[in-house]
Amino acid sequence: MMVSQLYSASATAPHINFDSIKALTITEAKAVDQLIIDELSSDVVLINQMGHYIVGNGGKRLRPMLLLLAGKALGGTSHNHLILAAVIEFIHTATLLHDDVVDESDLRRGKESANAVWGNAASVLVGDYLYSSAFEMMVRTGNMRVMEILSKTTTAIAEGEVLQLLNCNNPETTEAKYLEVIARKTAILFSAATRLSAVISGASATVEAGLAEYGQHLGIAFQLIDDALDYTSSQEELGKNLGDDLSEGKPTLPLIHAIQKSSPSEAKIIIDAIKQGNREAFNEVYAIVQSTQAIAYTEQRADEEIDKAINALAVLDASEYKDALIALAKFSVQRHY
Repeated sequence: MMVSQLYSASATAPHINFDSIKALTITEAKAVDQLIIDELSSDVVLINQMGHYIVGNGGKRLRPMLLLLAGKALGGTSHNHLILAAVIEFIHTATLLHDDVVDESDLRRGKESANAVWGNAASVLVGDYLYSSAFEMMVRTGNMRVMEILSKTTTAIAEGEVLQLLNCNNPETTEAKYLEVIARKTAILFSAATRLSAVISGASATVEAGLAEYGQHLGIAFQLIDDALDYTSSQEELGKNLGDDLSEGKPTLPLIHAIQKSSPSEAKIIIDAIKQGNREAFNEVYAIVQSTQAIAYTEQRADEEIDKAINALAVLDASEYKDALIALAKFSVQRHY
């Protein structure tokens, strides 16, 4: 596939052709999906129902795609790449189940969240089942380095979740503290996906480190854009309720920057909304976020992370798969959902 197929020219910036990127791993992705379905087979009916509901509920499968593209950039994928792609998706799905319970969310990707359908207790327990299944699968690779990476990754994710909980309803959260949360909670799984691909491919320590760095910066940028979309997208595009972050009292970067750049009276509106988790203040907060250029600042920070991610790919030889990893990084900051 030519690089031009990944981009379509426009009057401003090139538009990333996400379908063309996906096409590069379509065969492997189908095998991963089948593996996921097979692994969800349980004689406990509720696990089957909820597992298929969550895993089949759309999603870009971005993390498994990163692992597969990195593998192909390093010479090709093996069955262990497929196993680890499924493992990464299971861990990601488990975190979503737990997130929706903690955040009391009722929408996920435009559909009712699992906890809204089956309740919080079932969601937590099935999330635990997915974590357990992921670890059972990773053992099959017979690679201690894989288990070490994923053990540290899941620990970091849990730490990030707890840090985020501590920051909730705290308008004094700094940009540095916010970035620490998303580095652990979100970016670490992106980084694990690309690092694991290098490990399974038998790549050098330099290549492994470069791919891990790529994934980490990409993951930070991805979350930055997610937080910006809560103030710029539509409910239909985003697949969740607008203002969810505000109602959950999450001091995301757009709010942190808006507090710093607004007048004392405007800052107080945001501070009170964060403290109270007040969705009713969304329109007022939205206006202040816009007037302080907080979205532009957040997008700028995301662009800086993507530049670092792309630079980290210097460890890879030129190939259509490296081009796709670059395109995927650019897509992550251009998307509207």
